[in-house]
Amino acid sequence: MGRSATCRRSTKETRVSVEIDLDGSGRAEIRTGIPFFDHLLTSLAHHALFDLVVNTDGDIEVDDHHTVEDTALCLGEALAAALGDRTGIHRFGQARVPMDEALGDATVDVGGRAYCVATLELATPYIGNLTTQNLPHALEAFARTAGITLHLAATGRNDHHVAEAAFKALARALRAAVSPDPRRMGVPSTKGLPSSESSP
Repeated sequence: MGRSATCRRSTKETRVSVEIDLDGSGRAEIRTGIPFFDHLLTSLAHHALFDLVVNTDGDIEVDDHHTVEDTALCLGEALAAALGDRTGIHRFGQARVPMDEALGDATVDVGGRAYCVATLELATPYIGNLTTQNLPHALEAFARTAGITLHLAATGRNDHHVAEAAFKALARALRAAVSPDPRRMGVPSTKGLPSSESSP
């Protein structure tokens, strides 16, 4: 179906390149300079069955904020471009994923409405060199540029497990939502595609 796209984003703080194929096999090549963030994005690609290549060169000598945020923004842009006009898909997806004592719960609507509610039960300020408060922020940035509504919650006692369960649940929900629906002809919305008229 050719549902692939590339996003490149360059600022004084970061240089980001993202390539995504929604109909891939889960292959991931992730390099952000933040190993645990790489781990989460690799898990996302693997369980969503997206082929994903991410290269980010950010100012991690300052902190990880710009790198995480701009990577998430570019990933969302690439997802939106790969979805195109969003016709012929299931649109909605939901998944619950356990990881030992942790449980991730994700519900998504990829119909074009950008909103995010992320509630992650994280107890420590860092996982490796990833600032944990940047995870909800990254999810908000991703949802905004992807044009998706995302409700994501994860609970548990181990922050590594909580974060990974959240991203695996998100992956499975996205996989369901973007998958082609053989019964759907056109946009999965009662509104249809918007149209506009203008006059001189």
